[in-house]
Amino acid sequence: MNPYAAQLGAHDPFEVIRSTPGQLERLWIALGPDRRSLPRAPGKWSPREILCHLADVELADAFRLRQALAEDHHVIQPYDQERWARQYPAYDGTEALSVFTAVRRWNLALVGSVVPAALARPVSHPERGEMTFQELIETMAGHDLNHVRQLEAIVSGA
Repeated sequence: MNPYAAQLGAHDPFEVIRSTPGQLERLWIALGPDRRSLPRAPGKWSPREILCHLADVELADAFRLRQALAEDHHVIQPYDQERWARQYPAYDGTEALSVFTAVRRWNLALVGSVVPAALARPVSHPERGEMTFQELIETMAGHDLNHVRQLEAIVSGA
């Protein structure tokens, strides 16, 4: 089950995950240094924290994708994003973007090398149930779109 299916809609998940690093860089530049650490609303993450979150998620997804291919019916280990976010005050947004971009390139190399039959490999998520390798990619893409749209709203002042 892709919790970001509504975000993904009819978008090609492979194109989304390929284009996200460039979109994030464009938005980060558009924000400028003065707005990068300002929360978008009380209790919400700032653009810098969103980039930190995306870097963390990309690292987690790197492991998940590889385990899904290496193990039969891999069981995904969930994590608490709010607990991971406790460290975000120590992180730089530009470095988070660099980490995201580098790990995403590595993940794209992996995804690009997968034979079509591997897209149906089953995985299990304790909170989301049974999924496939393809659904992991679709989840990545929907998650990307969710946060890109948040950053676009911040840039536009919406």
